[in-house]
Amino acid sequence: MENASGRLSLISSISSSLRAVLTRPHTFVASRPFRLISAVYFSTYLTANSIDTISSTLAEKAPSHSAPSFSKFFATSTVNMSFGLYKDSQFAQMFGTSVIRRSIPTASYALFALRDSITIFASFNLPPVVAPLLSDEVEKVMGRASAAQIMAPATVQILSTPLHLWGLDLYNRPKASLGERVKQVGKNWAGSTAARMGRIIPAFGFGGVVNAKVRRRLMERLKVGDKT
Repeated sequence: MENASGRLSLISSISSSLRAVLTRPHTFVASRPFRLISAVYFSTYLTANSIDTISSTLAEKAPSHSAPSFSKFFATSTVNMSFGLYKDSQFAQMFGTSVIRRSIPTASYALFALRDSITIFASFNLPPVVAPLLSDEVEKVMGRASAAQIMAPATVQILSTPLHLWGLDLYNRPKASLGERVKQVGKNWAGSTAARMGRIIPAFGFGGVVNAKVRRRLMERLKVGDKT
């Protein structure tokens, strides 16, 4: 967001964050931005896992069963967007260029909501669909499910990042023309896409792989416990 607003360059913003993590990790973890982001991811995974557990129970399938469904997408997107939109509104005010704190435009909220919906769909609903389509060569490196979980949410950032940048520009430059916005988004698209991929891959890529494995093991243990 600092890069999109022009407050700091992408490299300077990343360097500043890394410096804070390495030199003052306790301060970084206790910071408001970190707490806001943690709340988004925690609530999102909690909702997805809850829906999977309820769905598998109602369908009388294995407790570890996980499958894409509209109910999962709707519930997870709703929770993610609720926390995410609040987080984005706070970030826009914390890292934006405006001296005067003003409300976030409705159009920005709409763009952020669409951006988050795309990411959630790619993180929780798309991987099971993509996994069977991957080449056998993928199995030599990692499981297809894991590969799809890492690739899907990262790849869609190519499409969702322009929505993110446009929403921020509406807040940072409310009087900019259409041409100026297109130019600004195009200018920051590549760097911001790479940065968002770098954030999404650990959060919903590797995070999704770990979450699936941990949930599966816990649910299998619970199933064994019920039998005994």
